[in-house]
Amino acid sequence: MTIALGPDWLDPTVLLNGLGPYMLIGLCLIIFAECGLLVGFFLPGDSLLFTAGLFVAAGTIDTPLWLVCVLLTICAFVGNVVGYYIGKKAGPALFSKPESKIFKKEYVDKTQEFFDKYGARAIVLARFVPIVRTFITAMAGVGRMDPKKYFTYSAIGGVAWAAGLTILGYFLGQVSFIKDNLEITLLAIVFLSIVPIIIEVIKARKEKKSLLQEEADDITQVMDAQLQDDSTQIIPRVER
Repeated sequence: MTIALGPDWLDPTVLLNGLGPYMLIGLCLIIFAECGLLVGFFLPGDSLLFTAGLFVAAGTIDTPLWLVCVLLTICAFVGNVVGYYIGKKAGPALFSKPESKIFKKEYVDKTQEFFDKYGARAIVLARFVPIVRTFITAMAGVGRMDPKKYFTYSAIGGVAWAAGLTILGYFLGQVSFIKDNLEITLLAIVFLSIVPIIIEVIKARKEKKSLLQEEADDITQVMDAQLQDDSTQIIPRVER
């Protein structure tokens, strides 16, 4: 069992070695499942891509780096396409049940607000956030996000994520310190993968506080103006 990734079967080195001669095929299927099928949310995509790059550098995966990157990027993109249409087709039936405590329509509305607020940035950043990259695809379909826009930025995110992390693993994997401290490196990758969402949460909170302060200032100004108007009013004298 590894410190970074929990059970041995989720250790990327164990997982890839267990696939034997079908290592690349299995890797492609795993990336597809994590990006498109809701059941793939638990898979270690980030560390798996990094380890794949390291395996290519070591010759364990006997396929050119460029081809590995192309195949993984395609699988990540196709996974998003499948996940989007799963959400689009199955979503209305799931989220139309008022008694459902899991699939609530308000979740769809909130997801749509999230996309409207962060736009393309949300699609690209979601690639680097574990679990989120799995569910946000289906939710984009449920929320009826514009397919052209979603797939365009999903492709950009797919290249940055699938190819980027694999290339990173390829070059950093040749560094002695990285090879000798692979578990710490994988743990760092998992941590760095959630940094974008942490930044977005902090920014959202700051924006909310700023908005609340502006509203409070506006209310204060209105009240001050009202009090000033009341104090300047002349109360008519009542004659007896």
